[in-house]
Amino acid sequence: MPSYGISTELEGMLPWRFVSEQMTTSRNYWIATTRPDGRPHVAPVWGVWVDDAFYFGTGRTSRKARNLAANPALVVHLESGDDTVILEGTAEVVTDEQLQADDLLTRLGDAYAAKYVNPETGEPFRLEPDPTGSSVVYALRAHMVLAWRESDFPTSATRWRLPRV
Repeated sequence: MPSYGISTELEGMLPWRFVSEQMTTSRNYWIATTRPDGRPHVAPVWGVWVDDAFYFGTGRTSRKARNLAANPALVVHLESGDDTVILEGTAEVVTDEQLQADDLLTRLGDAYAAKYVNPETGEPFRLEPDPTGSSVVYALRAHMVLAWRESDFPTSATRWRLPRV
């Protein structure tokens, strides 16, 4: 990002721990998808950071899901513009088999319950299996991450390029 005067020196760059902490503790995330006609679509979602991946659920017929079915490119941005993390990558549908493997459903449910309350019941919100198939869970394992703290930008501006899996 040369126009911002971003240093090529490592001094002042953020550790990966900053990304992990921000993604774990943030409550609201903005996701950007692309409509079939090429127009952008941005929406807030609840989500969780587990095993260095961002997970969120939505209705299978929602605009988000329809966009991702046509074009799985996804950008995730934190609610904060002061402690910024931006993820870019390809969203993948998490299958029922994947949710059962390695106890992923339980770990995702625990992560959701630690942050969110079900507005209808007042109980901790948990990601639950959907026997009707009306909802879908997505995972984003970013291939590019940008992060910075506004208080020391551009010194803290850091970019990670990660392998595509």
